[in-house]
Amino acid sequence: MAFKGSKDFSHQQTDKTGVLITNLGTPDAPDKRALKRYLKQFLSDPRVVEIPRLLWLLILHLVILRIRPKRSAEAYRSIWTEQGSPLMFHTQAQCKALQSRLRKQWGEELVVEFAMRYGQPAIDQTIQSMCDSGVRRLLVLPLYPQYSGSTTASSFDALAEDFRQRRWLPALRFVNSYHDFAPYIKALAAQVRAHWDQHGRAELLLMSYHGVPRRYLEQGDPYYCQCHVSSRLLAAELGLNDDDYMVTFQSRFGKAEWLQPYTDKTLMGLPAKGVKRVQIVCPGFSADCLETIEEIAVENRDYFLENGGESYEYIPALNDTAEHIEALAHLIEENLQGWPSGAEKDYALRQQQFERKQHEYENRL
Repeated sequence: MAFKGSKDFSHQQTDKTGVLITNLGTPDAPDKRALKRYLKQFLSDPRVVEIPRLLWLLILHLVILRIRPKRSAEAYRSIWTEQGSPLMFHTQAQCKALQSRLRKQWGEELVVEFAMRYGQPAIDQTIQSMCDSGVRRLLVLPLYPQYSGSTTASSFDALAEDFRQRRWLPALRFVNSYHDFAPYIKALAAQVRAHWDQHGRAELLLMSYHGVPRRYLEQGDPYYCQCHVSSRLLAAELGLNDDDYMVTFQSRFGKAEWLQPYTDKTLMGLPAKGVKRVQIVCPGFSADCLETIEEIAVENRDYFLENGGESYEYIPALNDTAEHIEALAHLIEENLQGWPSGAEKDYALRQQQFERKQHEYENRL
């Protein structure tokens, strides 16, 4: 087996610290061919679909990949912009803002990059680029506040697969969740308050998270519990009572039971219970994407209004807001503790130069 290295490697290269933020991914284009390629990689991941492999691969290739790409392409076309996929340009903006913010302390020897679990830029290619640039200490931050095996653990799988083939492994730190991280909660609260300041406050704040099959919870996945912890903390930060908000789960597929209550079913039933005005926020999404822009802001809005609702407002994801970037920067800085910053390196270098000159002077005496 040939291990990964760098053709241009030099032992004189300056060691750097790298921060890699990752997200789920997006197709390259809103067309059937790109969606088939993306969905094949995504749905082939055993972390995403946990059923017997042979049975699932038959279903995937003989049924799903023949039907779903066309329908998904239509959904992506409805949210595509001149900048491309929202998830892509929001993640690019987050990466750029974090690099600007963190380099104030860490200097040019801090490298901040982003990668996608599925699609491009790929995790293995991005790590190779970082290592080629001299990164010897790597912090990986998947932008999933709440841990799930289907997201966070899948990101680690991709990282581990790359490391398994790498000759020189960088020192590694991995953030597996930040669901109760105070700056993240405060950033969410600031986003909600900003919306209230502009549009007023509705009768109910719905906090919708991406769903997973219920059996994941029963088998020990902490995702459901961490979603509720985040929601309680956000409600407390906003001063909400139990009747002022609800926690729901979206984006299910298949016949198995998923985490409940379901977002769509809840919205269909709220008007009959007298709730006519709702606002919805998605605390588990660090950036707006298909699931927030098309599913929540459009599809679920229709469900609510068609069943007697009068006012429905989606509160955008944190994206690259100043509060979100500051929260992520604090999280990264906490996890970089103990690794030398640019200022510390400069001091150490000056100390070494001083000691070397002092030694040379003493030898001349």
